This record gives sequence, structure tokens and C-alpha cells, in this order.
Amino acid sequence: MRSLVVNRFRLAAGLLLAALLAAPLSQATAQDVEPGFKSLFNGKDLAGWDGNPKFWSVKDGAITGTTTKEVPTEGNTFLIWRDGNVDDFELRLQFKIVGGNSGIQYRSKDSGNWVVGGYQADFEAGETYSGILYEERGRGILAERGKKTRIPNGGKPEVVASLGDTKDIQAAIKKEDWNEYTILAEGNQLTHIINGRVTAQVTDDDVKRRAMSGILALQLHAGPPMVVQFKNIRIRRTPLLAGVKKIVMLAGTQSHGPGDHEFNAGVMLLKKCLDSTPGVQAELYKGGWPKDPSAFDNADAVMFYADGGGGHPAIQGDRMKVVDELAKKGVGIACLHYAVEVPKERGGAEFLDWLGGYFETHWSVNPHWTANFDKLPAHPITRGVKPFEINDEWYYHMRFREGMERVTPILTAVPPASTLERPDGPHSGNPAVRAEKGKPQHVAWAVEREGGGRGFGFTGGHFHRNWKDDNFRKLVLNSLLWVAHADVPKEGVVSAVTADDLLANLDPKK
Repeated sequence: MRSLVVNRFRLAAGLLLAALLAAPLSQATAQDVEPGFKSLFNGKDLAGWDGNPKFWSVKDGAITGTTTKEVPTEGNTFLIWRDGNVDDFELRLQFKIVGGNSGIQYRSKDSGNWVVGGYQADFEAGETYSGILYEERGRGILAERGKKTRIPNGGKPEVVASLGDTKDIQAAIKKEDWNEYTILAEGNQLTHIINGRVTAQVTDDDVKRRAMSGILALQLHAGPPMVVQFKNIRIRRTPLLAGVKKIVMLAGTQSHGPGDHEFNAGVMLLKKCLDSTPGVQAELYKGGWPKDPSAFDNADAVMFYADGGGGHPAIQGDRMKVVDELAKKGVGIACLHYAVEVPKERGGAEFLDWLGGYFETHWSVNPHWTANFDKLPAHPITRGVKPFEINDEWYYHMRFREGMERVTPILTAVPPASTLERPDGPHSGNPAVRAEKGKPQHVAWAVEREGGGRGFGFTGGHFHRNWKDDNFRKLVLNSLLWVAHADVPKEGVVSAVTADDLLANLDPKK
């Protein structure tokens, strides 16, 4: 199967390469000639990229890294793409180098101060290293040019096949001119291709030292003066292999005081719990909506933990169309706390479809109260969850689908009469909710959409401290696996949260 992937690419590359290299930047866009690819560089400035401004700029429509005798770099320095991480993907770009050595880092780690370590697709002005797979600040050369290698668990690279003569591959690389570099990262198999020639391929079976996701960056190597340029940088996300499910977690911006609506800290905490959960890969985006144009392309589920109402990140501009297309493809949608609320006239119908229910103003209410969940339904989301009691801003009297069609209540409790003491208002009270005084109310629910997609709504999450409660936290973690169609363990997602974890990444005081 792997060889078929490479052969298929080589055929496509042969058709596209000449047009891409010949076309002006404005014409050689991913959308025009390569459906499914998204551009990561606008050709004008370094928006989305971060590096030392002494060395990095945009010249002639290309990202340009420059060192001189007067302005050298003391060590390898990198321009880091800050809009997201990369996991399984196909990356294509053009490069040109005059003097020195450079490379493309992927699935790498940021060590701070523009220092990066991890997998590198190497290239140089010389004739030895272009196309190799090198691990910066790690295991060194993982595959020389023209070699296919396998790295056993805890071992060193072993050559398993030849990919061609290294001199022939070098002969196809243009000196001081534009070349096309492609990187394929599919599970633990990594492939480098320059100008349509496969230069190196690695199967990394070293479980502890390999990387399945990480940052993308461009290298400017220490040493003699050099100029390196990159343009037409585009990516196509590919489905994760080996049954791994990807959950995209969106954290909203600060809106409350310390300890309340800690969206960023809460999502980071949940992600930390998922990072140790087999079969799941979680990716975090801050700001409510990703700047990464490819963020959702290989997602199995999307979670919103953010402010809702008219400011809900999913209803701005044309984003509802984006989420709706994901839902129609079977991608799971989960919303926590305020993110279950949208205006009835903009988002209400969609949320009924995606989630099975939502907070509707002048119908639903948002009081603080202690809910006693003494009975839990038999459902994958409740696996390992014991009955519990906890105080939160539990929204209730939600607007559900007519007849609760395909909706399963997950958390249900009877709100105390005190929750109805506030005057009528868009969130505080109304005749319809008062008519149900003393009746059980659903504050978390699951839906199985027609077509196989799943949704989950959870109205708690106002107080950051509640993530310390094992049952509260486990139920939400289980729900994220469930909406992503991942297997929920019999005992549920096992995790632990310390006092230090709760204090980490809190929003600054206003």
C-alpha cells in the first residue's frame, strides 16, 4: 500500500511540477491546481510565521532567510509556523538555496528562542544531504539519500531497500534555482520527494522517540553566509492511520474573572488527559476558531469550549457552513457550557441538527446550583462514572428536538426552587420554565445524527475548579471519545488532575 501511495504521487507530481515551477506565485495556488491543499503562506508577509526578524523576511513573494558575515547566526535558527501543528499530511513547497544548509522541520518540538528539534527534510547548496531525513537535536541521520530505512524500537536505522543512486537524485536538483520538495507523513512512515524523485523513506517503529504530531518550521543553518527561500507552501491533511481518532479542541478567549470560563486552561487540561489516552490524538487551537486553514480536514470530532450567544465562534461569517459540512461528513460535534448557546434565528436549527439541543434565550435558564446526579444511564459516555453531586452554572430547560428524537439524556437532576427566583429575562426566567418547577431537567445529552455523526452538549463548566472532580471530568472525556467514534474504555478515560494542573495556564487578571 505504501509503494502505491508513492507511485501515485510520482505520477501526479510529474503532471504538476512543470506548471508549478513555471507559473508566477499568484497563479500557482493550491486551490487552482491541487484540490484539497491549503496554503500556509500568503506570499506577502510572515503572517502566521514566527522567527528572528534579523534573519527572516519576505522578498520577491518568498519567505527568505539570510545570514551574512556581519550578521551571522550563532546556532541553527528557525521560522516557526504558529497557526497549528502537523500530524498526517502531504506538504508541498518550493525552495531555493544559495550557500549553506537548510531544511523543513515537521512533527517537531519548539525549545524556545526559535530553536527546534525533530524530523527534518534536509537540503543544501552542496551535493550530499539534500533529501535525507535528519532528526535535529535527536537521533541524527535517519535515512541517507537513496535509502529506505526502518528504525526498530529502541534501535538504530536499518537500510531495507534502495530508492536509487544518490548521484542520479542529486543531478535532478537544480542549483541556486527553484525546486519542489514534498513530504509525506503517514502514521510512522515518512517520505521525502524532490522534483518527483523519492529521496528517502523511513518507517519509524521506535515508539518512545518517534513523533506523530508537532510543529512545522523552516531552518536557517549556522555557518557560512547563505540565502534560502521558500514559496508556494501548501498542505493537505490525510486521515490518521492505525485507527487513531483526532479531536480538534477549540478554546475561546477570556471573558470572565479568574477561575470562571477558563476556556484556554480548561481545554489544555482536557488535552493533557487525552494525550495519555490510547487511540486518540487531540489538537488545541486558541482564540475560538483556528487560523490554520487545514485544521478540520482530518478531524473526527470538534469540541467548542467558548463563549456563546451572538459571539459563538461557530456562527461568525460563513463558519456555520464549515461546521455543517463537517457534521454531514460524520464529524462529531461537542459543545461545553456557554458554547451550547446560540441565537435561535442564527444557529438554533443547526444546533438542533448537530447537538440535538441548545440553550435558547427566553426559554432556557442559567442559574448556579448544586446538581445531584444520583442515577446515570447505561451509555458509553457514562462508563466508569459514579453518581456525583457538584455545584456549577448548570443551564437547563434546553431547547431539544421535538420528541427528543435520537437524543439520549446523560445527566439529569431536579433544580431547586431557588433557581427560579430571578425575574424573567433572556437567561434568568420565563413562564415556560416556571411551569416545570420541580421536574427533572437534562443538563448533558448525546445525539446520534442521521448518517452516523454524533453530538454532545454539556452545560456545566463555568467553574474551572470542577475539572478536579474525577466523575465530572471523566464524563466529558468519555464524551469526546464517543463523538469521535473512538472506543470508550470499560472503566472510562482514566486521568488525574493535580492542584498544580488546575493553576496552570489560567487567564491573566483583567
